Amino acid sequence: MAKPPSPEPFPETRRETDAGAVFVLQSKGQWWHAGFHLTTAIVGPTILTLPYAFRGLGWGSGFLCLTIMGLVTFYSYYLMSMVLDHCEREGRRHIRFRELAADVLGSGWMYYFVIFIQTAINTGVGIGAILLSGECLKIMYSELSPNGSLKLYHFIAMVTVVMIVISQLPTFHSLRHINFVSLLLSLGYSFLVVGACVYAGASKNPPARDYSLESSTSTRLFSAFTSISIFAAIFGNGILPEIQATLAPPATGKMVKGLVMCYTVIFITFYSTAVSGYWVFGNKSSSNILNSLMPDEGPSLAPTWVLGLTVIFVLLQLLAIGLVYSQVAYEIMEQKSADVKQGMFSKRNLIPRIILRSLYMALCGFFAAMLPFFGDISGVVGAVGFIPLDFILPMLLYNKTYKPAKSSFTYWMNISIIIVFTGAGLLGTFSSVRKLVLDANRFKLFSDDVVD
Repeated sequence: MAKPPSPEPFPETRRETDAGAVFVLQSKGQWWHAGFHLTTAIVGPTILTLPYAFRGLGWGSGFLCLTIMGLVTFYSYYLMSMVLDHCEREGRRHIRFRELAADVLGSGWMYYFVIFIQTAINTGVGIGAILLSGECLKIMYSELSPNGSLKLYHFIAMVTVVMIVISQLPTFHSLRHINFVSLLLSLGYSFLVVGACVYAGASKNPPARDYSLESSTSTRLFSAFTSISIFAAIFGNGILPEIQATLAPPATGKMVKGLVMCYTVIFITFYSTAVSGYWVFGNKSSSNILNSLMPDEGPSLAPTWVLGLTVIFVLLQLLAIGLVYSQVAYEIMEQKSADVKQGMFSKRNLIPRIILRSLYMALCGFFAAMLPFFGDISGVVGAVGFIPLDFILPMLLYNKTYKPAKSSFTYWMNISIIIVFTGAGLLGTFSSVRKLVLDANRFKLFSDDVVD
């Protein structure tokens, strides 16, 4: 069986020469900084997809699934934080998800499995952030110049250049101020979207509302599991150990406070956006509620300045999200390319950092321009990536670390979550791939439109 790079359980002495740990995952933060990072990682423009997810489930099942996902993910992240705290007390502070999984579960293959899943998630989110940012710029451009000649890929190129510049911030901890602004932006555009939906719903000519589900039982089932995959992707982050790594030691107990901050924002934004959007548009909700508020034909359903400000807030937060999810890639790069002895800003380390991070963002930008149907792929990423890392592994890690009695409620709670979400992940993967295949005839490389 494959083994992790070190035969020892990732000792602190080795980290002194590990540039990925010393530079990128610098441990200087306070609990509220972790709260900022977590909120940026979870509460993003994907919440504008919540009314669309509700249309595959309806009011009752939509509320139930949203609430269950919230409770399970909070519980899951809490358990993972407890496992990290336990390892720290034992003298093995883990700052990477892959090292934690390999050490606790005793499997070298787990090390590489987590790397693969994290890479898929982080690269996917990076591509999606650039694509959606480009779409935001295109929306504003189309409003100002309806007959303009610029295409979607032009705006994607602009966003990519900006991302290359701001990606040179050297450490995860250095994003704390950006992520605080990101938290405020998420609250800002959520309130604006809710206001716009209430305005549209209370107008003299509100959109026709139909909350019925698909007539076919099989189609209804596939839609339901696709919606569950969307919920999993929205609540998932897959980088909690790396976020906890930014906390100044001892980190014990600090992450729980950060989680409470994050889930307070989640409660405010998720429910308000889902309810207001689905209330107005029902089963006609677009995969981005802004598209429903700004239809291709006819006038906008809310004041232009409200929608314009919403798009600007979304655009700015997408830049922060792209930065947060790129940190694992940067940490891997610097672990291999940088020399701790020569300092973070020495020429020896600065030049490779600029080159590697610029290439990474350029590749993300290229794929965003080439694959503007990334929305369909996100469901697959949610089922294949977020469900294993956020709904299954934390339970395994807790049971292996704390060894609760097999007759205890905690043990069977964890086993039940593993079984249920393994099944949901498999079915969600199947339904998401099915939707990808059904939409394949609409795909066109370097298209000027994003496939819903």
